[in-house]
Amino acid sequence: MFRKLHPLRSTLTIFVDDNPFVVDAADTVAAALLGAGVTRFHSSAVTNAPRGPYCMIGVCFECLLEIDGQPDRQACQTQVREGMRIRTAV
Repeated sequence: MFRKLHPLRSTLTIFVDDNPFVVDAADTVAAALLGAGVTRFHSSAVTNAPRGPYCMIGVCFECLLEIDGQPDRQACQTQVREGMRIRTAV
């Protein structure tokens, strides 16, 4: 569904649920995960429906993830870093 419009310029490796992903160093966590095919960031508390980024500007809070041990971080507002550890709530 998502694809880069330009070739990767600089890459780094992040770990999502202990799986390594090589991503563009210029991306936010949300953009990097969507580009890697990860669309389910957490589940709805009521219906267990899959939830993921919606607005990509920090307003909706649908992209909350555990990033480097800190829970409830907005993935769309967080820049990727080498070796970053991300946990989805799937």
